[in-house]
Amino acid sequence: MTEETPGFDEQQPDVPSGATSDDAEPKAADSSSAEEGAAPAGDTGQDVALVAQLDQARTALSERTADLQRLQAEFQNYRRRVERDRIAVKEIAIANLLTELLPVLDDIGRAREHGELVGGFKSVAESLESTAAKMGLQQFGKEGEPFDPTIHEALMHSYAPDVTETTCVAILQPGYRIGERTIRPARVAVAEPQPGAQTVKADESADADDKESGGPDEG
Repeated sequence: MTEETPGFDEQQPDVPSGATSDDAEPKAADSSSAEEGAAPAGDTGQDVALVAQLDQARTALSERTADLQRLQAEFQNYRRRVERDRIAVKEIAIANLLTELLPVLDDIGRAREHGELVGGFKSVAESLESTAAKMGLQQFGKEGEPFDPTIHEALMHSYAPDVTETTCVAILQPGYRIGERTIRPARVAVAEPQPGAQTVKADESADADDKESGGPDEG
C-alpha cells in the first residue's frame, strides 16, 4: 500500500484542448518571421532619405560649380580689361612724350639739311632719333607721293603740267606716326594738274591716232 503525498501535484503546461505541445512552436516561429518581415520597411525609409540627401548635395554642388565658373569668367574679363587699359595708357604716355620732342626732331632735320649736324651735336641728335625710333616713332612723307588728306596737311597749293593727280611736290615738315596712329600729319606743298592740260593731251592723242590711220576720210 503506497502513500500519496498530500499537496504535491505535477504541474503540466496548459495546453488547449485538442492541441499538443508541438502546436505551440509554429506560433513562435510565425512571430519571429513577422518581425523579420517588418525590418526591411525601416531600411527602405532610410534609403529614401539618403537618396534625397544625395540629390540635394548634387544640386548644391552644381550650383556652386556654376557660381565658380561665372566668377572665373568675370575675373578673366577683368584681367583682359586691365591689360588693355594698361597698354592704352602706356601708348598715350609715349605718344605725349614723343609729341613734345617733335620740335626738337624738326630742328635736327633742318640742321642736317644745312650741313650743321656735325661733331658732338651730331652724335646726340642721332642718339635721340634712334631712341625715338625704338619707342615706335615713324617718320613719313615723301616728295612725289599722291596727296592723302588723312595723313597730309597742304600748306601750299599750285598747278603743274607734269602731274596727273594732286601730288606732294615738297615736304615742309615730315609727318610722324606710332603704329597706325598719326600724331602729326606731314605738312606739304601740293600741285594739281594744270587746268585744260587733260583736254590738250586728249586732243594731241586724237591727232596722233588720225595721223597713224592716214587722216580723215575724203568725201
